[in-house]
Amino acid sequence: HLQLVESGGGLVHPGGSLKLSCVVSAVTLEYHAIGWFRQAPGKVREGVACISSVGETTIYANFVKGRFSISRDNNRDNTNSTVYLEMNNLTPEDTAVYYCAAGPTAMTKWGILPPEYEYTYWGQGTQVTVSS
Repeated sequence: HLQLVESGGGLVHPGGSLKLSCVVSAVTLEYHAIGWFRQAPGKVREGVACISSVGETTIYANFVKGRFSISRDNNRDNTNSTVYLEMNNLTPEDTAVYYCAAGPTAMTKWGILPPEYEYTYWGQGTQVTVSS
């Protein structure tokens, strides 16, 4: 069983930065890629970025390339991991609830963002608001 807990959301001015964290605990962590999604009010949830189980592959949505960066820090026995989403040059369009999710690391081999249905486990989300 896998647990994910997001943190780091908040209110930021346009052009500002935030760093989200997703703490992941599992006994089979080495098989799990972690993705970040977001859902703005009245919109469907969309994929933002994804990182493979040991971080060798990272994938981004076009609308965040060059602004967002995903990384992960696994503990020695791969039973815990913290996955980060560093967000820079934020705009009001980035306002959303941000979720992290876990799915099989094999889904990252194609080099494209895995769709939502590939993910099995989800966190509760953290609110990011970009406003002046």
